[in-house]
Amino acid sequence: MSLAASALALKIHYEARDDDFKRPFVKYSPNIWGNIFLQFDSDPLEVYDNTRQQDQVYKEKVRMYLSSSNNILEKLSIIDSIQQLDISYHFEDEIGEALEQIYNDLAKNRFNLKEENLHFHSLLFRLLRQKGFHILSDIFNKFKNNKGKFNNEMIGQDIQGIWSLYEAAQLSIHGEDILEEAIDFTYANLKSRIMLNNHQLSPTLATHIDQCLRQPLHRAIPRVKSRSYISLYEKDPSHNKDLLAFAKLDFNMLQKMHQNEVGSNTKWWRELEMARKVPYTRDRVVEAYFWSLIIPEPKYSIHRRILGKLITCIATLDDTYDNYGTIQELELFTQAMHRWDMGHIESLPECMKVAFSVAVKLCDEIELQTAKNGNSTLVLQYVKQAFFNFVQGYLVEAKWCDEKYVPTYEEYKINGIATSTCPLQMTILIGLGEFATKDMFDWILNNPKVMKAVSLIARLMDDLGTHKVEQEREHVASAVECCMKQYDVSEEDAYKLIQIEIKGYWKDINEACLINLDDIPKHVLDLILGLARAVEFTYSNIDDAMGNFEDKFSNGQLSKDYVVALLLDPIVS
Repeated sequence: MSLAASALALKIHYEARDDDFKRPFVKYSPNIWGNIFLQFDSDPLEVYDNTRQQDQVYKEKVRMYLSSSNNILEKLSIIDSIQQLDISYHFEDEIGEALEQIYNDLAKNRFNLKEENLHFHSLLFRLLRQKGFHILSDIFNKFKNNKGKFNNEMIGQDIQGIWSLYEAAQLSIHGEDILEEAIDFTYANLKSRIMLNNHQLSPTLATHIDQCLRQPLHRAIPRVKSRSYISLYEKDPSHNKDLLAFAKLDFNMLQKMHQNEVGSNTKWWRELEMARKVPYTRDRVVEAYFWSLIIPEPKYSIHRRILGKLITCIATLDDTYDNYGTIQELELFTQAMHRWDMGHIESLPECMKVAFSVAVKLCDEIELQTAKNGNSTLVLQYVKQAFFNFVQGYLVEAKWCDEKYVPTYEEYKINGIATSTCPLQMTILIGLGEFATKDMFDWILNNPKVMKAVSLIARLMDDLGTHKVEQEREHVASAVECCMKQYDVSEEDAYKLIQIEIKGYWKDINEACLINLDDIPKHVLDLILGLARAVEFTYSNIDDAMGNFEDKFSNGQLSKDYVVALLLDPIVS
């Protein structure tokens, strides 16, 4: 059917519809923040500017610590603290040089690993792999017994070593059975200590370990993790006072910048009057901005503002397809999105026109930003394509729901790559930066292995988290139902199978960052890793293994404490 014919048919449908015509409407909880962040929109960044001088003093002290220490464990510990305090962006060159030197010394046998303990091995392994150095996992063989198992008699009481090994093993790639065994061994050991803690662990250490079991460092958003780490680090008697003071100063400086940005986005959302004009959508501009903290550094201010707006736009389009539009309307909406022309949706309800216009206005803003680099035409071409791929995936799901069709698990995952929104997010993030080239856009939208991995982590974790609630209303079959159908298994077994697949996708990401066969810039791979971490943050708070999860993120409650800690409450020096 042509676009014009679809519009005419839709008009006739409206005129002929019965009074009892009902839409698939879901009512979300109100925004919990009100206008609290509007005060920051015009907030001058004087605090940020006034602390630059003090900032430089601390930076020089930290550089001195990095360069002066000749003890490898001491240097690794300083680097680890800098990273966990989330101030490593100030010292990327120094950290890179230090780790490269350590890696080269290791390769040339300039220090003897046989004399070092489990904590040293684990910290060395984790920090080198995080930086992209391919250190082999067989360095942990020395901690096994003659039966090929981790030697409980040798390391069973080494709490720091076991904890460090658990964190290191999260960077495993496919085929590293020793790291799989390490995760099982360390998790069981640490979990039993937390559950049966009889004062063997200090309160600070117990808190550290409990947090890492719930979300390991490698899968956590550094900005989120740093807020709690600063408090725990301060309680450690051996903490470095200069590092701690600098981390507090830097946290508060960035918080002022982030407040200004979320205030600007809140003003933008209020001026659009979305809550009134599109009543079926979520009013979650603050939570959407929170997602952008995967890139907290000052130089990514524009990226954060636009990514925050994009997430609100995605939520609006999601709700349009999931909670409001009829199939006929959504087909017309999708065709119009393909042509990127609002003139073709005159027959749609006004609220759907507004939903469309938000995407158009966002692209206008992206065009304005990328025009400074002279590549706006190229960027917009790919951004619009990514938007269309995304909504086309939503249309497929809407039709499946309308037809009560349960696709195979594999069929669902293929479509789920687009509906995860990760390709769209990456296209825009790349478009705003220095790597906005045709080759890079083509690589992203052709869904290489690492993009498939992050997309399916997002799609599957979303489904595990929201499956129970969504199936209580008319909704497309989730990955759980599709898995149950294809493999003829119970719901419980479907959850287990999906969780195993998610672990495999994390290994795909680790492998891409470590081996990098496609020769992709590290910054791009870091962005992909950041998206995976944002997904983990959003959907890891599941009440039990069967996903008994109320959609707390959608109603704003899940992230409330984190928003307060990172965007409202400064750290007291």
